[in-house]
Amino acid sequence: MTETTTDKKVALVTGASSGFGRLTAETLARRGYCVFASMRNVDGRNSRAASEILELAKTEDIDLHVVELDVTDDASVDAAVHAIVSDAGRIDVVVNNAGGGGMGPAESFTVQQVIQQFDQNYVGPHRVSRAVLPHMRRQKSGLIVNVTSTAGKISMPFMGHYAASKHALEALSEAYSFELADQNIDVAIVEPGAFPTPIINKMVEPGDKEAMAGYAPSMDILQKFGEGMGEMLSGPDADDPQVVADTITALAEMPAGERPLRTVAGRVFAAPTVAEGEDPYAVRQRELLTGIGAARMLKTPVATS
Repeated sequence: MTETTTDKKVALVTGASSGFGRLTAETLARRGYCVFASMRNVDGRNSRAASEILELAKTEDIDLHVVELDVTDDASVDAAVHAIVSDAGRIDVVVNNAGGGGMGPAESFTVQQVIQQFDQNYVGPHRVSRAVLPHMRRQKSGLIVNVTSTAGKISMPFMGHYAASKHALEALSEAYSFELADQNIDVAIVEPGAFPTPIINKMVEPGDKEAMAGYAPSMDILQKFGEGMGEMLSGPDADDPQVVADTITALAEMPAGERPLRTVAGRVFAAPTVAEGEDPYAVRQRELLTGIGAARMLKTPVATS
């Protein structure tokens, strides 16, 4: 990483090899930020992505850099943050975007798989936040954007652990937002809906095949769910992932103290307009389950009071 000492605002984006992270890094750089696009295995499996990002920076003459960072490794996170602050002098915006998921019956994921899921989606953002907050505190300013999911509000069958990790990150983000309010450091949650990004093709399969076999009666729903997601993400009405990058950039450019805690990005899974007293997320959950032919899984009526 070359010397980049700058008077620009400095942003760190995790999971920037593809998807929301890469689009966000590029968008912020085009808006005049000094951006560090972080990812694992810069010299290995992500070497091509790293090279493409650096070539884009050169071609468009934007302040965009690549840094090695594995959100599941304390030493990697600390080293990356130290390198950025040493080179750029500060960190103004952190986008905790890195994450992953699995699809299948909750029981059929091994304990180790669940621990890995939470390490990536929940502990990872906490690691990064702990590493950057001392610098933001010294600056007396900063913004942490945690990318969760509408799955952080709506749990669907066969994505239980992914949803649980995003629910957890939502709760952590709320706590951080309260605790940092007196320090001029904002925390914002961005909840993407369903977007055509590489994460869909990277879903982890359950490790306990014996437990999974016990859910044979529900496999038709799992198949319908997968097919429905495929249609949603490939159809003409699919949301553009750039929406998420633009949402994050808009939050970064808002005045400190005026940023909303939560922002939903995208149309799919957004909470519907409901009658007074209804829970919009429960209504949307019911609509989605019914839409994929899983109405028989609904055993509890939606609360109206």
